[in-house]
Amino acid sequence: MPFLDLAGARFHYRIDGPAAAPVVMLSNSLGTNLAMWDSQLASLKTRYRLLRYDSRGHGESAVTSGPYTIEQLAGDALALLDALEIERANFCGLSMGGMIGQWLGAHAPRRLGKLVLANTTAKIGSPETYNARIDAVRNGGMVAITDAVLARWFTPAFLTASPIAVARVRAMLDATPPDGYVACCEAIRDMDQRETVGGIGVPTLVIAGTHDVPTPPTDARFLADRIKGARYVELPAAHLSNIEAAPAFTSALIDFIAT
Repeated sequence: MPFLDLAGARFHYRIDGPAAAPVVMLSNSLGTNLAMWDSQLASLKTRYRLLRYDSRGHGESAVTSGPYTIEQLAGDALALLDALEIERANFCGLSMGGMIGQWLGAHAPRRLGKLVLANTTAKIGSPETYNARIDAVRNGGMVAITDAVLARWFTPAFLTASPIAVARVRAMLDATPPDGYVACCEAIRDMDQRETVGGIGVPTLVIAGTHDVPTPPTDARFLADRIKGARYVELPAAHLSNIEAAPAFTSALIDFIAT
């Protein structure tokens, strides 16, 4: 597994696809790792140089002392691009990854080609929810929240009909280092990018899930309304739309980047 030491931590990443193809960088949600993009891998790696990585505190990347900030996590993404000598990349982030994408779009636009913000928000609606989750993980580990989180990530129909896919996500969530999860929860809880997203000047696609509870369509429309020229797509899914509505998500992503 490839690793890089940068920004004061060790990061796990993976590159797939033709060396000369345009780069697409994928950023994971809270509580997952780079494997959350497996549903997109086959379609993307034939067209693009696909860069996936585990965010700080997640997967095989280092767990450093928290709390983290969204700015810090975005700095990690830039440091990875620098280390790999990638001047510009298309960026797609979901949930926490989308929050990182918002920061990059507003503060480092020259490093981006196109930007995809999926199932995300400029400010989380209920900080108290994250405080309760932080307490639960500190007291009982990741297993204390797994069932509740999965119930918010997927619709009841998907939970019933797709046990293998759900089991894979459950395994990622359970394997997330508790300290890294808590530190990223604090970053999300304390983030407020409502005043800066209007300055995003790169072509942007906003993807929402009709049944998304953590980041509902109203949050996605807020982003699409404030980012000049942004496109908006709503999929029949809950929070992890790239898994629950994988074909439609992948198609929307490819169509947007290729246009």
